[in-house]
Amino acid sequence: MLHIVILLPFLLSVLMLLIRQTARFHPGWFVLPLPAVLFLYFLLKITAVRAGEPIINTIAWMPSFGVDITLILDGLSLIFVLLITGMGALVVLYSIYYLDKQTEGIRRFYVYLLMFMGAMLGVVLSDNLIILYGFWELTSISSFLLIAFWYGRERSGYGAVKSMLITVFGGLAMFAGFNLLYVMTGTYSIREIIALAGTLTDNAMFIPAMLLILLGAFTKSAQFPFHIWLPDAMEAPTPVSAYLHSATMVKAGIYLVARLTPVFAGQSEWFWLVSATGLLTLIYGSFKAIRQTDLKALLAYSTISQLGLIMSLLGLGSAAGFFAGKQEAVFYSMATAAALFHLINHAVFKGSLFMVVGIIDHETGTRDLRKLGGLMSLMPVTFSGALMGAFSMAGLPPFSGFLSKEMFFTSVLNIREFDILNAGFWLQLFPVMAWIASVFTFVYSMILVFKTFGGKLQKDKLDKVPHEAPLGLLLSPVILVSLTLVFAFFPELVSATLIEPAMASIHTGLIAPEEAYEVSIHFWHGWTPEIFMTLGVIAAGLLLYKGYSRLRVLDREARGRNTLNRVYDASLKLLEQGSRRITNAYMTGSNRHYLLYIFSFIIVSLLAVLLREPGIRFGMEHYAELSFYEWAVIAVMLMAAFAVPFAKSRVNAILFTGGVGYMVTLLFVLFRAPDLALTQMIIETVSVILFLLCFRYLPKLKQQKERVGFKLPNLIIALGVGVTVTLVALAAMGSSPFPPISEFFLKESYNLAGGKNVVNVILVDFRGFDTLFEIMVLGIASLGIYGLINLRLEEDQKQTQKRDGRLAVPLRSNDVILKTMSKGIIIIILVFSFYLFFAGHNHPGGGFIGALMTSAALVLMMIAFGMDQVRKAFPVNYRVLTAIGLLLAILTASGSFLFGAPFLSHAFGHFHLPILGDVELATAVLFDLGVYLAVVGVAMNIILTIGGDKRWNS
Repeated sequence: MLHIVILLPFLLSVLMLLIRQTARFHPGWFVLPLPAVLFLYFLLKITAVRAGEPIINTIAWMPSFGVDITLILDGLSLIFVLLITGMGALVVLYSIYYLDKQTEGIRRFYVYLLMFMGAMLGVVLSDNLIILYGFWELTSISSFLLIAFWYGRERSGYGAVKSMLITVFGGLAMFAGFNLLYVMTGTYSIREIIALAGTLTDNAMFIPAMLLILLGAFTKSAQFPFHIWLPDAMEAPTPVSAYLHSATMVKAGIYLVARLTPVFAGQSEWFWLVSATGLLTLIYGSFKAIRQTDLKALLAYSTISQLGLIMSLLGLGSAAGFFAGKQEAVFYSMATAAALFHLINHAVFKGSLFMVVGIIDHETGTRDLRKLGGLMSLMPVTFSGALMGAFSMAGLPPFSGFLSKEMFFTSVLNIREFDILNAGFWLQLFPVMAWIASVFTFVYSMILVFKTFGGKLQKDKLDKVPHEAPLGLLLSPVILVSLTLVFAFFPELVSATLIEPAMASIHTGLIAPEEAYEVSIHFWHGWTPEIFMTLGVIAAGLLLYKGYSRLRVLDREARGRNTLNRVYDASLKLLEQGSRRITNAYMTGSNRHYLLYIFSFIIVSLLAVLLREPGIRFGMEHYAELSFYEWAVIAVMLMAAFAVPFAKSRVNAILFTGGVGYMVTLLFVLFRAPDLALTQMIIETVSVILFLLCFRYLPKLKQQKERVGFKLPNLIIALGVGVTVTLVALAAMGSSPFPPISEFFLKESYNLAGGKNVVNVILVDFRGFDTLFEIMVLGIASLGIYGLINLRLEEDQKQTQKRDGRLAVPLRSNDVILKTMSKGIIIIILVFSFYLFFAGHNHPGGGFIGALMTSAALVLMMIAFGMDQVRKAFPVNYRVLTAIGLLLAILTASGSFLFGAPFLSHAFGHFHLPILGDVELATAVLFDLGVYLAVVGVAMNIILTIGGDKRWNS
């Protein structure tokens, strides 16, 4: 079921592309039920997870590589999936009223949002590190698309690229760390790695793996100094900011640190890096927030600050890993409970504040604090929401933010007793840093509310006449700020149901399986140091806020003064300049130069391995003797090959090249390989046609006398490539340390795949992955050719007319005999192609050969009757046909998941059918049908695109 949960957002995103956008119906209403239903589904799982029964679903994907799609819903992932789906539902509802239904690209917006939702669900539910990484990068891609939604704005593109580069850089580092964990443990399963955690600490790769993984987490969760992408990401529509940058994407790094805490907790490097980086981010972000003039920029830096707070708490909580005793470990693990509670609180109050800022922008036309003020009486509901959200963010009672902030103060005070690392002085600074950052947090929270809603109204600076927002816009933020009160007065709603099970998932082994964590959250603990710290925050914060206007912070433009942003811009510019210089050095525009580079690299790299590797042999003792006929065919093939460079015209060169291919076909016939012979013959025929079509674009072949210095490198490269390829072929036959795998294929072809045609069984079953990727590559290549020819700039008609007149002749024959004979031959070829397809599993043939034969029939029809006749007889969009073939192949390959089998597993059996009797049916035939359709679509798309170019057939 968890797999279906992740799949549903992606399926709905595809459906969003198919529905029509109408003036009466907002597409958001079509999206809203999905996150709402998923939220309810996960709510129903709380009881099972709380009872210590995580839900685990596994689908075998690549078991030989240790990569299975294993999803787990435990206490930690439950918190995140509820945030993803619950906030997702409220954000979609908010977007319905925020984004006009006639907005350009509104469907595209929901496609990207659903992609992101599915990717985030995949991140927090995945137990396999490779699967987690795949979803992780998908969040970066979908985030890039959402930030750049208004791609016409320069800053939107800049922010999208910036977030993409930084988070993908961190993701690649994290991926390297995952692979180091695999090398150490032999598994990608997070549960299995946690079980082996005690054996890893002495491994030399342990610390590098930790650092690389933390790099990925810090970049994703905008920790200093990688935070610079988040403020620029505020160029995204407000619903995106409310969803991605308060509750979901920026929490992915938090999730990763929490999830891997059982592996790295107890290591001093982990403790210091996570806690110190979090505190530094907390104080830096809070200070930068008070300097902002844009409300969304203020919230961006406040988000950076709050993420630092949560990260620091996870670092402090990892101190529990240093203790074997239960009492000490649980004492320090309470910092983790504070992190989880603030994680929930932050999603609630920050999501509401982003929505409030969106309302202000929507109703006044500006987010500039210098232009705002006096909105309290005009927008009372919005003001109330801003007040509650900001007070919760500031940690003031009676809101839930006060409770989690008090728990934060408790954690930084408790860590002073942590004397194992002999760093008492530095640990004494933690409460000081926390208090200073809290003062700044109080100040920017007050700025957000009272500089926006207090003071005098400045109508002359506003683009719109301000008024209260409609109910639809207010509903989502009102629900969220109401939760700040609900969680404050009834904290057990989250402590008992969510935080305690999550603690069991993070701090595994601290308590017995039959025991449960007890997280007690309430307002009054007496006159504790935490209370006095809070009173001090309020007092210092009020003084600083009162002097805020005198400091004239609002009159300072913060943008452009950030040194880290300058470093990023300068580094990017330097990389671009360097890459441009290197590229210009070898991109000369000469195909000859490019071929020299490619072939030289092939010669040097392969010969270096072949000649230096002691295990490689070039023996020919096991080769069979060649017959007279085989020698004759080889002789003709060599003569045709030698004739190519001496051809006087391009047509002759093409025909000689085709002759080489047909001789190879004849060799396959002599070697009794009918499948290969058929494939080679048809490919050669279609290739010759394509060569002739492309030949029409080329100038007339001219014989030119070249200098010896020009020809000598050509000769050296030609001989080098020939010798290299020959040696590679000899080494492949004479150096394999393993017995030939062909014996396995011959023996098990029918037993495992139900097919007697070993070649076809290899293509659709044993090596089905290769075939699937090959038809994908073919499809991409055909689309590239289509784009190059059809998406070109319009050329001057006079230039077209000046071209050689012989090139403007349509590809069509006027031969009456050819036309008459083709009518019957085409039908015969088509029938034979269908036979090859259906018989291919047990006899020579298959989907690939059948598709080429079908393409050959259509090419013959095109030559005999012209392209227009082909289009009339078969009115098919071959690009769509290619897509259908690919989709059918992928769905067939994925269908094995439904039966608990790995990807691309096939089944077969014998069935008694009326009239036909006993018939063998195999699912591989469906996969082969996808190959058939894709290859026909690719071949015909290329031929019709090149041959039908209007520049030559007008």
